[in-house]
Formats: sequence, C-alpha cells, structure tokens
Amino acid sequence: MTSLASDEAARAEWRLGMIFMVSAYLLWGFLPVYYKWTGDIDADIIVAHRILWSVLFLAIFLGLRGRLSEVRAILANPRIRGKLTLSALIISVNWLVFIWAIDNARILEISFGYFANPLVSVAIGMVVLKEQVSRTQKIALTIAALAVGAQGMALGTFPWVAMVLAVTFAIYGYIRKMVPVGASPGLMVEALLLSPLALGYLLYAGVTGTADVLPLDRPGLFLLLAGTGIVTAVPLALFAGGARRLPLTTAGLLQYLAPSLHLLMAVYIYHEPISTLRLATFVLIWLSLALFTADAWRRRARVRPEKVM
Repeated sequence: MTSLASDEAARAEWRLGMIFMVSAYLLWGFLPVYYKWTGDIDADIIVAHRILWSVLFLAIFLGLRGRLSEVRAILANPRIRGKLTLSALIISVNWLVFIWAIDNARILEISFGYFANPLVSVAIGMVVLKEQVSRTQKIALTIAALAVGAQGMALGTFPWVAMVLAVTFAIYGYIRKMVPVGASPGLMVEALLLSPLALGYLLYAGVTGTADVLPLDRPGLFLLLAGTGIVTAVPLALFAGGARRLPLTTAGLLQYLAPSLHLLMAVYIYHEPISTLRLATFVLIWLSLALFTADAWRRRARVRPEKVM
C-alpha cells in the first residue's frame, strides 16, 4: 500500500511538473504576440517598464508567500549581489534585443536564437569551464556553426539578433545556476538592482520628450506596460515549479516548445519571409539538436544504473 501510494504521489508530482513546465514554455512562446500589442512604444522604454513593474509584481507575489526575507538576505550578501548585478545586466540586453526584434519583424531570428541556445551553452561549458565534449556533441556544434553561417548567408549579414539572444541567455543561465538563490527572489533582486537605471532612463526620456514614457491617455497600452511585470514573473515561477518536479532530460526537450511557437507565428501569423536557404538553416539546427538530445539520453541511460548501485 505504501509503495502504491508513493508511486501515485510520484505520478501526481510528474503531472504537476508537466503542467507547470508546458505552461511556462507556452507563455514564453506566445510572448511575441504580447509585445506586438505594445508596438507603439519603443523597445528601450518597454524594457524600463518591464524592470519596474517586475519589482512591484514580484514584491506582491513574494510578500503573499512570505518570502521577502529571501530578497533581504540576498541583498545583504555582497558576493551574491555582485553576481546578480552581472546577470541582471545580461538579461536586460536579452530583453531589449528580443523586444526590438519583435518590433522589427524578426521573430524568425528569435526562434533560431532560442533553438541554438542549448548548443551555445555547451560551447560555453567547453570553452570557459573546460568541460569534456563527446564526439557527438562536437558534430552537433559543427552543424550548428554551419547553420549560423547559412543563416548569415540567407540574411546577407551576420545573424546578430539570434546570436545575441542565444549567447546572453546561455550566459545568464550559467550565472543563475551558480548562484544559490530561488528563481523568483533572484529575479526580484535583479530587477531591484536595475530599477534605478530604469527609473532614471524613463525620467530622462520623459523630461526631454524623446519618448512617450507613460501613455495614460491610452489606458489599454498603459495596462499592457504594467502587465510586463506579470508576463515576466509568472512563466519563471511556473518554470521553477516544473524544474523541481521533472527530470532534466524532460525539461530539456520541452524547451524547444517556445522557439517552435515563435517559428510558426513568424511564418503563419506575421508572414515573415522564409526562403529555401533560410529554411535549410533551421533544418541544420534541428539536426544538431537531435544529435545533442540523443547523446544526452544515452548519457543518462549509462549513468542511471550506476546511481542504483
């Protein structure tokens, strides 16, 4: 009876983890639609709002859960605070390029960047951490490099949008993995650290008249700007809940859901042109991801018996 109850509890946790993780990636996948609605506002102004509204929403969210003490503890630790300052600056660059690309009809490049992200993470581990890379992973990285080159040929220029998104998110993920803080408290600290810059930028833009920083005459748009705090924090909280309940390989496979949605929306909703050469770049990146994922599954299968022993 105890074993059956334990198995049922494990299955319930797995189902809940799947619901959380799929919900997170669906929300991230449909994020371009949200920022299309805010297209009347410049990307830099949206990022500033996103930072400030994230502070407010996360303060309410963590306050209701009695976790604001975690934020105070993080801020009191200079070493952790320094690392989160760096991660905050990196993710703000990611946000800025992401929103700018949406405004400029470059969602296909966003999709390519997030498909390439896991492979960039492997490359960073190989170069920075001197991690050993298998032959299969080397082949996958070589194919990914060919895909980047082909993407550049298709665009007629270096695919900087895709690469900035892939590299900044990979570095951000690496830093956050090394910092022992919760997902939501960590994000609130990052937003708090950036908030003086964001507020100062909005005040400067408002005083000089270079941008419409507070569209109170358009309440719908103002509510969308306020909602940036919610669309930033909610998927992250769902992701954290899912990651605690699912194996890494399952979570790793699900991460391709968001860029797949980006690709479909770019082609079928926003009608971004996709030439044969550009489609070939996606085929190459999918091939490299297939090799990478298969290698990860094989490694996990070899490690599992040792853990049982």
